[in-house]
Order: sequence, then structure tokens, then C-alpha cells
Amino acid sequence: MSTMGTVIVTGAGSGIGRAIALRLAADGFNVMVNDYRSEAAAAVAAEIGPWAASCAGDVSDEGDVAAIVAAAEAAFGPVTHLVNNAGHVHQALFRDLTAEDFDRMIAVHLRGSFLCSRAVIGGMLARGAGVIVNIASQLGQIGGVELVHYSAAKAGIIGMTKALAREVSAQGVRVNAVAPGPINTPLVRSLSEDWQRAKAAELPLGRFGEPEEVAAAVSFLCSPEAALFVGQTLGPNSGDVML
Repeated sequence: MSTMGTVIVTGAGSGIGRAIALRLAADGFNVMVNDYRSEAAAAVAAEIGPWAASCAGDVSDEGDVAAIVAAAEAAFGPVTHLVNNAGHVHQALFRDLTAEDFDRMIAVHLRGSFLCSRAVIGGMLARGAGVIVNIASQLGQIGGVELVHYSAAKAGIIGMTKALAREVSAQGVRVNAVAPGPINTPLVRSLSEDWQRAKAAELPLGRFGEPEEVAAAVSFLCSPEAALFVGQTLGPNSGDVML
């Protein structure tokens, strides 16, 4: 067993989630790798080695979330840390969005973060310690063309982070968010080349970030060195948002 605790990383089968899982394993955590694709989750767990296990599941499904937490506890003991990373992207003009498009976006990002947090918060409060890190987006702060539903979901995550932090920080549970800018992942590469070109040109840094650069921010928030960070949103975003 590892020494830093047990962390669940949702949506960790690729991209940012995979980088987070690898980084936290290197930091000394036991890692439960979740993804809706069982093969992807298992591959990342195998890449990490004995300090990791995997559990497939849809974070928007209450039963799946209960199973993910139960699997983590069975493998490694109490869940001390949670990284709500699972998400998906879909690009469309607002007038072309369907109710199903909107509902699915909210379900995966916002409902998923809610369900996973609710599933572990009881144990964290009982122990008087715990860390939750929610992966938001800079588009939740400034909005994005053809990404209204995505921006709304990520803004909701930022609001939920602040509100939950106000409720539980005095009881030993730290809740924060990371709002990446465009990152070189399969998810961002699924957006149009025109969007990617235009977005890169807007960034003061002149480039998209790498998944490992986001994982470094998550690593910090999961560490005792982040003890004073409460309800904060860190922004590894290439200068797209400056606060």
C-alpha cells in the first residue's frame, strides 16, 4: 500500500486524467483509475503498477459511482482524495444544440462531480480530512463560441467548488478546482482545426498546454503544501485568463 492515501481519478483512461493518475501515483498515492471505457482504465492502471486498480463506470450514473467508490475502498481502504476529471466535449452553435446535447454535458461534468463528491464526502468528514479537486475549464470563466453547454457545465463546477468549500473546509476537507486552458489531448484535438488555430493565436503563451502541466497543479492541490487553498480555481491556461 502507498503512503499518501487513496485517490479516485475519474475519466483517467486518457488525456489529462491519465496524466493526473500517473503523477499522483508517482507522488505516492494508491490510485483508482476510472473511465467509462474499461479497457482504457485497465491499461492506465497496468501502466502504473501495483499502486493502481481500475473500475469502469459512468460518473453520471449513481449506481456506477457507488461501485467505483466501493472498488477503491476494497482495493486500498478509505478514499482520502478525489479528482473529478471525467468529461466530454461537443461543439455546436447554440441555436443547433438539442436538449439532449445540453443534458448530457451537464450530466457528465456537473452531475458527475456532484455524485462522486457526495459519495466520498461522508467518510472524509468522519475522518476530519480529505481533498477534492474538480477539473473545470477556463471556458467556465470566459465562455467559448460553439461551446455554450460545455462552458455552462464548467462554470457550474467552479460554483459548486466554492460552495462546497465553504461548507466543509472547517471540518478538514479541502475543495478546489483546476481550470485548464486548451491542452493537447484527444478531446481538444476533436475540435475543428480552425478553432484550434484561432485559439492558439489568442494565447499570450502562444501554445496549448500539455496534460502533465495540468497534473502538476492537481498534484500541488492534493499535497499538504496546499493547506491554505480553499475554494480556489488554479488556472494553467497559457494566459487565456488572468486573475
